[in-house]
Amino acid sequence: MPASSSALRFLVAESEPPEARESRRESVGRSSGETYLDTLLSLAPGVECHRIKPADAGAGLPAGASLEGYDGVFLTGSPLHLYKETPETRRTVEFMRAVFASGTPSFGSCAGLQVAAVAAGGTVRPNLRGYEAGFARRITLTEQGRGHPLLVGRPAAYDAPAVHTDEVETLPEGAVLLAGNRVTAVQAAEIRFDAGVFWGVQYHPELGLDEVAGALRRQADSLLDAGLARSQGEVEAYAGQVDALHREPRRRDLAWQLGLDEQVTDAAKRLTELRNFIGALGRERGA
Repeated sequence: MPASSSALRFLVAESEPPEARESRRESVGRSSGETYLDTLLSLAPGVECHRIKPADAGAGLPAGASLEGYDGVFLTGSPLHLYKETPETRRTVEFMRAVFASGTPSFGSCAGLQVAAVAAGGTVRPNLRGYEAGFARRITLTEQGRGHPLLVGRPAAYDAPAVHTDEVETLPEGAVLLAGNRVTAVQAAEIRFDAGVFWGVQYHPELGLDEVAGALRRQADSLLDAGLARSQGEVEAYAGQVDALHREPRRRDLAWQLGLDEQVTDAAKRLTELRNFIGALGRERGA
């Protein structure tokens, strides 16, 4: 059941291991969970937000809290590989199964979608068609996606911030594929399992372009290994353009050079899925 207080209550589950968390802070000043907190507070002023780290040993909910006491749970991105059996992946998947069992609606991006898929019986693998780095291009709605409330406001095809080396291989039984593209077949999905429902995307609607640039810089060696750039200088030049577009989102020259439109450059449009999910929670609370 939703919380009884007037303000919505959100729980952000950050599954980044500690070293990845600190590396991200050094790069852009925020961990993935802290980015989510900032984004949620901007979209829903007055919301009560808590952050936990389910991949960490000994992590738990805030004192006196229960999953049923939250209106929504948000799963962040993470460098964890869900096809590898580690204490961190086990703890994260067990947490997600508890979210499903609680009946609390949940949303996740990137690894968040992968965690939900595995928790409900699906599988994850390394990207077969290569590294999707910077932006996922030409994400296309499925027939079910065109009518789904998660994607209201998205055109038939769009781009979005994305940085991932893994992908959902098979969705759980009964899941609904909402969007995909040439590189990653599962870009958005609804997963129902146990008592819960999850809406998720493989891309990152929560990220500002400065954080996309930071991710490219952090992963420069991997981009070179993947053949996406030939030198550190090329990575830096591309990241610099993304950073400049963050500072001046109306610069048509940069948008043209990067091949981006308002679905990425306009923050309101970039946040579409999160806004839609929060709106659905608010309607449920008011029902």
